[in-house]
Amino acid sequence: MEYGFLSIIPPIVAIVLALRTKQVYIALLFGIWFSWFIINDWNFLEGTIAMIEGMVTVFQSEGNTRTIMFSALVGALLIFIQYSKGVEGFIQLINRKLIKLEDKKAGYSRVMVQVLAAFTGLLLFVETSISALTVGALYRPIFDKLKIPREKLAYIADASSAPSSILIPFNAWGAFIMGLLLTQGVEKPFSVMLASIKYNFYPLLAIAIVFIIILTKKDFGPMKKAEKRTKETGLLMNPNSKPLVSDEITSFPPKEGIQAKAYNMIVPLLIMVFMMPVNLIYTGWNSVQTSSSFFNHAMEAIGKGSGSSAVLYAVITALLVAMAMYFIQGIMKPKEAVALTLKGISELMPLALLMLLAFAIGDACKELETGVYIANVTKGWLSPELLPAVVFIISSFIAFSTGTSWGTFAIMLAISIPMSNIHGADLTIIVAATLGGGVFGDHCSPISDTSIISSMASASDHIDHVKTQLPYALIGGLITTALYVLIGYFG
Repeated sequence: MEYGFLSIIPPIVAIVLALRTKQVYIALLFGIWFSWFIINDWNFLEGTIAMIEGMVTVFQSEGNTRTIMFSALVGALLIFIQYSKGVEGFIQLINRKLIKLEDKKAGYSRVMVQVLAAFTGLLLFVETSISALTVGALYRPIFDKLKIPREKLAYIADASSAPSSILIPFNAWGAFIMGLLLTQGVEKPFSVMLASIKYNFYPLLAIAIVFIIILTKKDFGPMKKAEKRTKETGLLMNPNSKPLVSDEITSFPPKEGIQAKAYNMIVPLLIMVFMMPVNLIYTGWNSVQTSSSFFNHAMEAIGKGSGSSAVLYAVITALLVAMAMYFIQGIMKPKEAVALTLKGISELMPLALLMLLAFAIGDACKELETGVYIANVTKGWLSPELLPAVVFIISSFIAFSTGTSWGTFAIMLAISIPMSNIHGADLTIIVAATLGGGVFGDHCSPISDTSIISSMASASDHIDHVKTQLPYALIGGLITTALYVLIGYFG
């Protein structure tokens, strides 16, 4: 059944509700219910039952289940590294460096800690959730001490996670995109994906804008007001703000009587980063036919590996390594490890619930064919010159409406690649515009899982995060659109 214009109403309603009420859970839940209400011919009872079953169906996808499990287990890892005084040791290390910088130039430490947070987000390119959660949890105490608003931390965590994951595709993102390209008949998906990076303007601009804002100290819009509030009143958030996660997950009390050591944090995180591509190769190894060399076989295996499995295996490995390290040092015993694991999982259950709702509304939008409707409405009047810019805009709108960049990639690559073939447009530019649009729309959307995770990890009010980040994202989006128009007309 075709739902036409009705297909875009539920996600729009969810976005408006999230912005007006600041209740993301309710907004998502209502968006899911309204979707199934429409699908079931406006029958209240059947629509409600279908909504419940739709959320149950989320777990039929092994990938969804693994991602939700990963979201919960990351909470255990975060509490582990805090309990072991790994975070405290890392903060002490950073503070020593910042004191030296402050001695040279007043106010320099405030800039450098933001730069360091942004670089940390970029280096953790293996997974956006890992990147955002790590940046938020690690740097919140330092940001608080230096009177940097929580909104700024959430912005840095958000703007450095997805852009780095899409630009350095040796991760689940790369595996997912290569799979989609293969489905569309692209013979050399890895080569096309790498070639598209130089045309993927929005992620490049998003990263550039982060560093420009930090280094020039020239905030504007709602972020400028947030900076002024924190400097003048000391308030890290607006008076009526509601952080999405309790402070306990980001400031868990460490064990008393032990020495703070930075490597108790650094080693488990490095293990998690290292294991991500290793697990991609492992899960995709048997799917690859014999290659000319081990390196080529490994690269092809990354493209065929399971991103959700790789992420889950990576965080479990990091947890096991952390446990072993802390047992050897006498920091914790098996009973403590179990108790802390359960505590960490419970603290991030709100995140797991939000992931469930995000997947559920994505499934509902797929059933309504929201993305297909938006694409079909516009594809009839496209010209080759305007194609890159229009593909970017459509991808942005789909990602904004559905709150998922991955869902946007799945919808739009199936449409934009055939369109590029029909119009004779450059495939790499069209792929870049599709991917960049997905990230841009995701950055702007209040129902985006990445933005939600950034808010939770930073202990920030989610709607305040969206409002303060939006002007910066819009500037990157407008410049990107202009660049695609110029490329379309002038090559």
